[in-house]
Amino acid sequence: MIPPTLTTDRLILRPFEEADYPHAVAMWGDADVVRYIGGVTRSPQDVWFASVRGRGMWDVKGFGYWTVIDRETGTWLGEAGFSDFKRGMTPDLSEWPEAGWAFGRASWGRGIGSEVVKRMHAWLDETHPGKSVCIIDEANTASRRVAEKAGYMLWTMSALRDHPVTVYHRLP
Repeated sequence: MIPPTLTTDRLILRPFEEADYPHAVAMWGDADVVRYIGGVTRSPQDVWFASVRGRGMWDVKGFGYWTVIDRETGTWLGEAGFSDFKRGMTPDLSEWPEAGWAFGRASWGRGIGSEVVKRMHAWLDETHPGKSVCIIDEANTASRRVAEKAGYMLWTMSALRDHPVTVYHRLP
């Protein structure tokens, strides 16, 4: 499947391209970015694997990840989309698209996360109507606000790699 390109007034959400790789390496190498996303920076190789996995998910699941670009400046801002990571956690999230997002410092404090998550869910509602889920570190108040603005509600508590996480769901 060819991943769609989505737009908002300020943003372009498009499939990952190899030219995005250095920007993704910089973002995932920033300890402040990963503080609530596993807490460990990623090696360049791990970033590459995650980036091509997010793009390849489209062919397998009919959804995947987008690269987020500022329309006015062309600045790379982050990544967002849907996945099925087969996490093996309780509850098993593989039944539903799992939303995720991560943004570099250039997007912080500008409402970019909320704008992206709103747009990607509008696409999901049109193409894959039904429940979706996301997991958020308990301490990540910014991502919790983004999720709640998109219609997510707290569902349950769980653990991912022995770390507590909150599980949210969004009902149609």
